[in-house]
Amino acid sequence: MRAFLLPGQGTQRPGMGEPWQHDDAWSVVSAVSDATGVDVVRLLLDADEDELRRTDNAQLASFALGLVAVEAARTAGHRPDVVAGHSLGELTALVVAGALEVADGARLVLERGRAMVSACEANPGTMVAVLGLEVRRVEDAIAAIDGTWVANDNAPGQAVVAGTPDGVEAAETMVRATGAMKVVPLPVAGAFHTPLMAPAATHLSGAIAATTFSVSSVPVVANVDAEARTDGFADPLTRQLTARVRWRESIVALAGLGVDEWWELGPSGANLLAMVRRTIGDGVRIDVHDPGSVPDP
Repeated sequence: MRAFLLPGQGTQRPGMGEPWQHDDAWSVVSAVSDATGVDVVRLLLDADEDELRRTDNAQLASFALGLVAVEAARTAGHRPDVVAGHSLGELTALVVAGALEVADGARLVLERGRAMVSACEANPGTMVAVLGLEVRRVEDAIAAIDGTWVANDNAPGQAVVAGTPDGVEAAETMVRATGAMKVVPLPVAGAFHTPLMAPAATHLSGAIAATTFSVSSVPVVANVDAEARTDGFADPLTRQLTARVRWRESIVALAGLGVDEWWELGPSGANLLAMVRRTIGDGVRIDVHDPGSVPDP
Protein backbone atom coordinates (compact mmCIF):
# COMPACT_ATOMS: atom_id res chain seq x y z
CA MET A 1 0.00 0.00 0.00
CA ARG A 2 1.47 3.33 -1.08
CA ALA A 3 1.26 6.65 0.74
CA PHE A 4 2.12 10.00 -0.83
CA LEU A 5 3.43 12.48 1.76
CA LEU A 6 3.32 16.19 0.94
CA PRO A 7 5.65 18.60 2.78
CA GLY A 8 4.74 22.03 4.11
CA GLN A 9 6.30 25.41 4.62
CA GLY A 10 10.00 25.47 5.38
CA THR A 11 10.90 23.19 2.48
CA GLN A 12 11.18 26.01 -0.06
CA ARG A 13 14.51 27.18 -1.48
CA PRO A 14 15.61 29.56 -4.26
CA GLY A 15 15.51 28.01 -7.72
CA MET A 16 13.67 24.92 -6.54
CA GLY A 17 11.59 24.81 -9.72
CA GLU A 18 14.54 24.66 -12.12
CA PRO A 19 14.72 20.84 -12.46
CA TRP A 20 11.03 20.76 -13.36
CA GLN A 21 10.51 23.66 -15.74
CA HIS A 22 10.78 21.56 -18.90
CA ASP A 23 8.67 18.69 -17.57
CA ASP A 24 5.11 18.35 -18.88
CA ALA A 25 3.93 18.51 -15.26
CA TRP A 26 5.11 22.14 -15.12
CA SER A 27 1.75 23.14 -16.61
CA VAL A 28 0.31 22.85 -13.09
CA VAL A 29 2.25 26.00 -12.18
CA SER A 30 0.34 28.02 -14.76
CA ALA A 31 -2.94 26.77 -13.33
CA VAL A 32 -1.90 27.91 -9.83
CA SER A 33 -0.82 31.31 -11.19
CA ASP A 34 -4.06 31.76 -13.11
CA ALA A 35 -6.14 30.93 -10.04
CA THR A 36 -4.29 33.30 -7.70
CA GLY A 37 -3.00 36.11 -9.90
CA VAL A 38 0.50 35.47 -8.51
CA ASP A 39 3.52 34.86 -10.74
CA VAL A 40 4.34 31.45 -9.29
CA VAL A 41 6.86 30.72 -12.05
CA ARG A 42 8.95 33.62 -10.78
CA LEU A 43 8.65 32.37 -7.20
CA LEU A 44 9.90 28.93 -8.23
CA LEU A 45 12.72 30.12 -10.46
CA ASP A 46 13.85 33.62 -9.48
CA ALA A 47 12.79 34.50 -5.92
CA ASP A 48 15.56 34.87 -3.35
CA GLU A 49 15.61 33.55 0.22
CA ASP A 50 14.09 36.69 1.70
CA GLU A 51 11.14 36.63 -0.67
CA LEU A 52 10.56 32.93 -0.14
CA ARG A 53 10.74 33.38 3.62
CA ARG A 54 7.46 35.31 3.50
CA THR A 55 4.75 32.95 4.64
CA ASP A 56 2.37 33.61 1.73
CA ASN A 57 5.09 33.19 -0.92
CA ALA A 58 6.59 30.11 0.74
CA GLN A 59 3.25 28.35 0.99
CA LEU A 60 2.12 29.03 -2.57
CA ALA A 61 5.47 28.00 -4.03
CA SER A 62 5.64 24.78 -2.00
CA PHE A 63 2.04 23.92 -2.85
CA ALA A 64 2.65 24.39 -6.59
CA LEU A 65 5.86 22.38 -6.70
CA GLY A 66 4.29 19.57 -4.68
CA LEU A 67 1.55 19.29 -7.29
CA VAL A 68 4.13 19.29 -10.09
CA ALA A 69 5.97 16.39 -8.44
CA VAL A 70 2.74 14.43 -7.97
CA GLU A 71 1.67 15.04 -11.56
CA ALA A 72 5.04 13.79 -12.81
CA ALA A 73 4.71 10.66 -10.68
CA ARG A 74 1.18 10.04 -11.97
CA THR A 75 2.32 10.45 -15.57
CA ALA A 76 4.87 7.74 -14.90
CA GLY A 77 2.12 5.45 -13.63
CA HIS A 78 2.45 5.94 -9.87
CA ARG A 79 -0.64 6.64 -7.77
CA PRO A 80 -1.25 6.69 -4.04
CA ASP A 81 -3.61 4.55 -2.00
CA VAL A 82 -3.69 7.16 0.77
CA VAL A 83 -2.25 10.66 1.22
CA ALA A 84 -1.20 12.97 4.03
CA GLY A 85 0.39 16.39 4.14
CA HIS A 86 2.36 18.13 6.86
CA SER A 87 0.72 21.45 7.81
CA LEU A 88 0.36 23.36 4.51
CA GLY A 89 0.95 20.02 2.76
CA GLU A 90 -2.52 18.91 3.85
CA LEU A 91 -4.00 21.31 1.28
CA THR A 92 -1.74 19.80 -1.37
CA ALA A 93 -2.86 16.35 -0.25
CA LEU A 94 -6.53 17.31 -0.62
CA VAL A 95 -5.91 18.32 -4.23
CA VAL A 96 -3.95 15.12 -4.87
CA ALA A 97 -6.84 13.09 -3.44
CA GLY A 98 -9.40 14.87 -5.61
CA ALA A 99 -11.18 16.56 -2.71
CA LEU A 100 -10.26 19.99 -4.10
CA GLU A 101 -9.79 21.31 -7.61
CA VAL A 102 -6.34 22.80 -8.26
CA ALA A 103 -7.75 26.32 -8.57
CA ASP A 104 -9.76 26.07 -5.34
CA GLY A 105 -6.78 24.65 -3.47
CA ALA A 106 -4.52 27.40 -4.80
CA ARG A 107 -6.92 30.12 -3.70
CA LEU A 108 -7.19 28.60 -0.22
CA VAL A 109 -3.40 28.42 0.04
CA LEU A 110 -3.13 32.10 -0.90
CA GLU A 111 -5.83 33.07 1.63
CA ARG A 112 -4.16 30.90 4.27
CA GLY A 113 -0.74 32.44 3.71
CA ARG A 114 -1.97 36.02 3.72
CA ALA A 115 -4.13 35.43 6.80
CA MET A 116 -1.15 33.98 8.63
CA VAL A 117 1.01 36.97 7.70
CA SER A 118 -1.62 39.29 9.21
CA ALA A 119 -1.92 37.12 12.33
CA CYS A 120 1.85 37.15 12.80
CA GLU A 121 1.82 40.94 12.68
CA ALA A 122 -0.97 41.11 15.24
CA ASN A 123 0.42 38.37 17.50
CA PRO A 124 4.22 38.13 17.15
CA GLY A 125 5.62 34.70 17.84
CA THR A 126 8.35 32.24 17.07
CA MET A 127 9.07 28.49 16.96
CA VAL A 128 11.89 26.15 17.97
CA ALA A 129 12.49 22.48 17.21
CA VAL A 130 13.23 20.37 20.27
CA LEU A 131 15.31 17.27 19.57
CA GLY A 132 16.01 14.30 21.78
CA LEU A 133 13.06 14.72 24.15
CA GLU A 134 9.74 12.89 24.00
CA VAL A 135 6.69 15.05 23.46
CA ARG A 136 5.20 14.35 26.91
CA ARG A 137 8.37 15.55 28.58
CA VAL A 138 8.31 18.66 26.40
CA GLU A 139 4.70 19.26 27.43
CA ASP A 140 5.61 18.89 31.11
CA ALA A 141 8.62 21.20 30.76
CA ILE A 142 6.64 24.08 29.30
CA ALA A 143 3.35 23.54 31.16
CA ALA A 144 3.88 26.48 33.53
CA ILE A 145 5.13 28.91 30.87
CA ASP A 146 2.47 31.28 29.59
CA GLY A 147 2.15 31.73 25.84
CA THR A 148 3.81 28.48 24.77
CA TRP A 149 2.46 25.33 23.18
CA VAL A 150 3.66 22.16 21.48
CA ALA A 151 2.86 23.02 17.87
CA ASN A 152 4.19 19.88 16.18
CA ASP A 153 4.63 16.30 17.33
CA ASN A 154 6.69 15.19 14.36
CA ALA A 155 8.36 11.95 15.46
CA PRO A 156 9.72 10.31 18.60
CA GLY A 157 12.22 12.77 20.07
CA GLN A 158 11.27 15.52 17.62
CA ALA A 159 8.75 18.19 18.63
CA VAL A 160 8.26 21.89 17.94
CA VAL A 161 7.43 24.49 20.58
CA ALA A 162 5.79 27.75 19.51
CA GLY A 163 4.53 30.85 21.23
CA THR A 164 5.40 34.40 22.17
CA PRO A 165 9.09 35.33 21.88
CA ASP A 166 9.48 35.62 25.67
CA GLY A 167 7.59 32.40 26.24
CA VAL A 168 9.63 30.42 23.75
CA GLU A 169 12.87 31.78 25.20
CA ALA A 170 11.81 30.54 28.64
CA ALA A 171 10.68 27.22 27.12
CA GLU A 172 14.06 26.75 25.48
CA THR A 173 15.75 27.05 28.87
CA MET A 174 13.35 24.56 30.42
CA VAL A 175 13.58 21.87 27.74
CA ARG A 176 17.37 22.08 27.80
CA ALA A 177 17.28 21.61 31.56
CA THR A 178 14.91 18.68 31.09
CA GLY A 179 17.37 16.90 28.80
CA ALA A 180 16.80 18.03 25.23
CA MET A 181 19.81 17.19 23.05
CA LYS A 182 19.34 20.23 20.82
CA VAL A 183 17.03 23.21 20.38
CA VAL A 184 16.93 24.75 16.91
CA PRO A 185 15.25 28.11 16.13
CA LEU A 186 13.04 27.87 13.05
CA PRO A 187 13.11 30.59 10.36
CA VAL A 188 9.41 31.42 10.56
CA ALA A 189 7.54 34.64 11.20
CA GLY A 190 5.10 33.47 13.86
CA ALA A 191 3.77 30.84 16.23
CA PHE A 192 1.98 28.56 13.77
CA HIS A 193 -0.45 25.91 15.01
CA THR A 194 -1.13 27.72 18.28
CA PRO A 195 -3.95 29.95 19.57
CA LEU A 196 -1.91 32.96 18.38
CA MET A 197 -3.10 32.05 14.88
CA ALA A 198 -6.77 32.48 15.86
CA PRO A 199 -7.24 35.59 13.67
CA ALA A 200 -5.98 33.65 10.67
CA ALA A 201 -8.26 30.70 11.43
CA THR A 202 -11.26 33.02 11.68
CA HIS A 203 -10.43 34.60 8.33
CA LEU A 204 -9.72 31.30 6.63
CA SER A 205 -12.91 29.69 7.93
CA GLY A 206 -14.94 31.97 5.67
CA ALA A 207 -12.91 31.01 2.61
CA ILE A 208 -13.19 27.32 3.49
CA ALA A 209 -16.95 27.60 3.97
CA ALA A 210 -17.24 29.13 0.50
CA THR A 211 -15.21 26.32 -1.11
CA THR A 212 -16.67 23.15 -2.58
CA PHE A 213 -15.08 19.92 -1.37
CA SER A 214 -15.66 16.59 -3.11
CA VAL A 215 -15.52 13.09 -1.73
CA SER A 216 -11.87 12.12 -2.19
CA SER A 217 -10.74 9.23 -4.36
CA VAL A 218 -8.36 8.01 -1.64
CA PRO A 219 -8.34 8.65 2.13
CA VAL A 220 -6.61 11.73 3.53
CA VAL A 221 -5.11 11.60 7.02
CA ALA A 222 -5.68 14.94 8.75
CA ASN A 223 -3.14 16.74 10.94
CA VAL A 224 -5.51 17.66 13.76
CA ASP A 225 -6.66 14.16 14.69
CA ALA A 226 -4.58 11.70 12.60
CA GLU A 227 -7.81 10.20 11.25
CA ALA A 228 -8.29 9.04 7.66
CA ARG A 229 -11.37 10.45 5.93
CA THR A 230 -12.81 10.75 2.45
CA ASP A 231 -15.12 13.67 3.24
CA GLY A 232 -15.77 16.21 5.99
CA PHE A 233 -12.53 18.09 5.30
CA ALA A 234 -13.63 21.64 6.10
CA ASP A 235 -13.64 21.36 9.89
CA PRO A 236 -10.18 19.80 10.37
CA LEU A 237 -8.74 22.20 7.80
CA THR A 238 -10.14 25.17 9.73
CA ARG A 239 -8.91 23.86 13.09
CA GLN A 240 -5.46 23.07 11.73
CA LEU A 241 -4.12 26.63 12.03
CA THR A 242 -4.52 26.73 15.81
CA ALA A 243 -4.11 23.01 16.58
CA ARG A 244 -1.09 20.78 16.96
CA VAL A 245 0.25 18.97 13.91
CA ARG A 246 -0.03 15.34 14.98
CA TRP A 247 2.40 14.00 12.42
CA ARG A 248 3.83 11.16 14.52
CA GLU A 249 0.30 9.92 15.14
CA SER A 250 -0.50 10.33 11.45
CA ILE A 251 2.44 8.10 10.51
CA VAL A 252 1.24 5.48 12.98
CA ALA A 253 -2.27 5.74 11.51
CA LEU A 254 -0.95 5.30 7.96
CA ALA A 255 1.06 2.26 9.00
CA GLY A 256 -2.07 0.88 10.66
CA LEU A 257 -3.93 1.20 7.37
CA GLY A 258 -1.33 -1.08 5.80
CA VAL A 259 1.06 1.43 4.23
CA ASP A 260 4.36 -0.25 3.44
CA GLU A 261 5.57 2.07 0.67
CA TRP A 262 6.21 5.71 1.53
CA TRP A 263 6.81 8.47 -1.03
CA GLU A 264 7.68 12.07 -0.29
CA LEU A 265 6.85 14.42 -3.17
CA GLY A 266 7.89 18.04 -3.18
CA PRO A 267 10.86 20.33 -2.69
CA SER A 268 12.05 19.09 0.69
CA GLY A 269 14.14 16.02 -0.05
CA ALA A 270 13.49 13.47 2.67
CA ASN A 271 12.47 15.35 5.82
CA LEU A 272 9.12 13.60 6.17
CA LEU A 273 10.61 10.22 5.34
CA ALA A 274 13.17 10.69 8.10
CA MET A 275 10.23 11.16 10.47
CA VAL A 276 8.70 7.93 9.15
CA ARG A 277 11.90 6.05 9.92
CA ARG A 278 12.09 7.54 13.42
CA THR A 279 8.49 6.59 14.09
CA ILE A 280 8.11 3.07 12.68
CA GLY A 281 11.70 1.92 12.14
CA ASP A 282 13.97 1.18 9.21
CA GLY A 283 12.12 -1.84 7.86
CA VAL A 284 9.94 0.14 5.47
CA ARG A 285 10.15 0.92 1.77
CA ILE A 286 11.16 4.54 1.36
CA ASP A 287 11.05 6.49 -1.90
CA VAL A 288 12.21 10.05 -2.38
CA HIS A 289 10.88 11.69 -5.51
CA ASP A 290 14.06 13.40 -6.65
CA PRO A 291 13.64 16.45 -8.94
CA GLY A 292 13.62 15.43 -12.58
CA SER A 293 13.34 11.69 -12.05
CA VAL A 294 10.60 9.21 -11.28
CA PRO A 295 11.29 5.62 -10.15
CA ASP A 296 10.15 2.93 -12.57
CA PRO A 297 6.78 1.32 -11.71
